Amino acid sequence: MDAAAAQTLFLAGCLSCLLFFFIRRTVHQRGNLPPGPTPLPILGNLLQIDTDGTGKALMKMSEKYGPVFKLYFGPEMRVVLCGYDVIKEALIDHAEVFSERGKMPTFDQVFHGLGVNFSNGENWLQMRRFSIMTLRDFGMGKRGIEERIQEEAQCLVEVFRKTKGLPFDPTYFFSQATSNVICSIVFGDRFDYKDEEFCGLLQMMNESLFLISTIWGQLYDMFPSIMKLLPGPHNRIGGFLGNIEEYVLKKIKHNQETLDPNNPRDFIDSFLIKMEQEKENSSSYFHMKNLTATVLGIFIAGTETLSTTLRYGMLILLKYPEIEEKIHEEIDCVMSQDHVPCLEDRSKMPYTNAVIHEIQRFSNLLPLTAMHAVAQDTQFRGFTIPKGTQVIPVLQSVLWDPVQFSDPENFNPGHFLDENGGFKKKDAFMPFGTGKRICMGEGLARMETFLFLVSILQHFTLKSTRHPKDIDISPVICNFFTYPRVYELMLIPR
Repeated sequence: MDAAAAQTLFLAGCLSCLLFFFIRRTVHQRGNLPPGPTPLPILGNLLQIDTDGTGKALMKMSEKYGPVFKLYFGPEMRVVLCGYDVIKEALIDHAEVFSERGKMPTFDQVFHGLGVNFSNGENWLQMRRFSIMTLRDFGMGKRGIEERIQEEAQCLVEVFRKTKGLPFDPTYFFSQATSNVICSIVFGDRFDYKDEEFCGLLQMMNESLFLISTIWGQLYDMFPSIMKLLPGPHNRIGGFLGNIEEYVLKKIKHNQETLDPNNPRDFIDSFLIKMEQEKENSSSYFHMKNLTATVLGIFIAGTETLSTTLRYGMLILLKYPEIEEKIHEEIDCVMSQDHVPCLEDRSKMPYTNAVIHEIQRFSNLLPLTAMHAVAQDTQFRGFTIPKGTQVIPVLQSVLWDPVQFSDPENFNPGHFLDENGGFKKKDAFMPFGTGKRICMGEGLARMETFLFLVSILQHFTLKSTRHPKDIDISPVICNFFTYPRVYELMLIPR
């Protein structure tokens, strides 16, 4: 038998096994499950989902099947939650049951169920508790980190001055600026914007998350055993994430060689000291693999989400110059040209604060959030959800809930303003998730978004290479992650 015939026979065998287990599992799962469309063997409901806008597709399905329904992503059944009331009930009112992390094979290639973002049980509890405490020790949520953000914002402004009003793609400038803030906490240092290794890492980070959000990444998460054998761009995801992991390991090794236990310089030092303290404890969760996974997760989350928010925000302001002009008026009313924007300014700038909230709502950065799972057999809204079932809380259905936001599909800062022009909080504003798995960097992200955006608009007027009516602010892709379209920006000094 030649190699081609053997490969064909092998794939046929794999498909037969998948079909057998799919039929067996589908029959076994009959009972008081949520409703949902009839799946096809092996593919499940894949052909019924818009793979360039999964959140919207699931919201459309919820109109037929209700706010809680089942869907087969390949051979795996998942339960989908849509709407503010349902997601709040699951993730807050039943937090203990719904706080498990579901599987994502694309990320598991490097995280292996460790760290903070993709772990469960006691490992997750200890890593999250330690991470929150240590990040606070190094200034996150305090005055210290505000000063770091202010310094980085001024560095970004100076870099932008050098563009001299010419068109440029702001993607990696925002990545460098936001990454430098988290790097100063995790690695104890910032990087020059011209550092080639640093720029290469940010490019790999951007491309890996983009690929995870494409149909290739989705297929890998549904059929990891098969997709590993097939050619395609999905094979680059593991390589990109692996290279970033290698960089983290190199930074950890440097810290090990220069560690002063009495003077921790950054997050890595603090973790290494904790490892040494627990070295006699054979069941300790403080070991090298957890350190690597935790730092890797913080590094990626603290860079890509915020930089994409800023990039999307600038595109939206190019589309609506009248909104930008109102922000300029508020900035000029509150501060002088030589004033360094600070967090105290936010309470005096309700319109700017409303615009930032609307950017985060409209951009819908994580429309599905990372996968959840139920920790036990669960009765929820009259349905039975078996233990271990993966759950998809569609955050887009909260941020775009027409009951909570009067005009959800259009950009409107009025969603966060009261009748007197004051800032108005909304319970349904949860771009960082909610419940026990809420992003632990939420406070940092809010602070950075305000300080970076105000610092830029304090010194520049935005100008596009296209007429505002021709600017498309719909995402180029909206699945695990939402990405705005590529654009060029001109910054005209004020």
